[in-house]
Amino acid sequence: MARRAAAPQAQAPAADLVAETAAAEAVLKRLQLTITRKLDGLLLGDYLGLLPGPGSEAGESREYRAGDDVRRMDWPVTARTTVPHVRQTISDRELETWLCVDLSASLDFGTARCEKRDLAIAAAAAIGHLTVRGGNRVGAVVTNGESLKRLAARPGRMNAHGMLRRVALTPRAPAGGTADHANYLADAIDALNRPPRRRGQAVVISDFLTDDIVQSDSPGEPAWERPMKKLAVRHDVLAIEIVDPRELSLPAVGVLTVVDPESGAVHEVSTDAKVRKAYADAAATQRGAIAGALRRAGAAHLRLATDSDWLLDIVRFVAAQRRGRSRGTTR
Repeated sequence: MARRAAAPQAQAPAADLVAETAAAEAVLKRLQLTITRKLDGLLLGDYLGLLPGPGSEAGESREYRAGDDVRRMDWPVTARTTVPHVRQTISDRELETWLCVDLSASLDFGTARCEKRDLAIAAAAAIGHLTVRGGNRVGAVVTNGESLKRLAARPGRMNAHGMLRRVALTPRAPAGGTADHANYLADAIDALNRPPRRRGQAVVISDFLTDDIVQSDSPGEPAWERPMKKLAVRHDVLAIEIVDPRELSLPAVGVLTVVDPESGAVHEVSTDAKVRKAYADAAATQRGAIAGALRRAGAAHLRLATDSDWLLDIVRFVAAQRRGRSRGTTR
């Protein structure tokens, strides 16, 4: 009798895993359908990836334009013509894209259409759809703030779908479970630098709210900025910042009870006009510090919010990147 009673309890975790996998699969199928309808064909043409960056094969020379990368100066042609020229490059036939997906506790929050975690997974799915074509490979490094896992880069839509399923099934970290809130994101980004790879794309998806940003009145260089700079030396880097409207401003609702998803601490805040203004000013300073760090690191910056049409935001971003590239602007 004791063995019979124990059997259902032993099978319960397996049943939970099956249910979670089925739920993740249903979400990914809906995402794939939505992304295919709205984004399919967006990048058909000269560019193989989300960022229309240069390839590695040398092409023809053309006159220098403001914004061109000086590292691509064609000095022999410049000396011969006395007019500055840059060497154009031909896009690689195969592109390798690596995602760094932050699913730490601070992303288990949302007050609009979805949680920030859901939006981070949706952004990863969109990037996978836009880049995994023509033999391109997509891999990922995923962190929940407590542990880190690497998913190998493989070609094909089926492999990309399997990778996204594993990203979606990443367990949520318990509140207060992160040992080092300042360095977990830096470690995840630095994992994209190892081992060294040929030039490709790297996409970092996070809210970038590490302790050195959150707990500083005048944020300096965050811990993740240095590995981001190192990554941008070799790859085209895109940083996707995930935000929620309540992180930018407080509503006028009297006394508001808030919970820190990272530590689990509970606070009661009086949302009077003075507090709301101070909060909005501090949030603007914080977001400005994040944008400045990403700019110094040489990463393209895309902000997605839980209360906006994130697919439309991606379309606008890609269109702006293509226009900038056609004018000779690389960032």
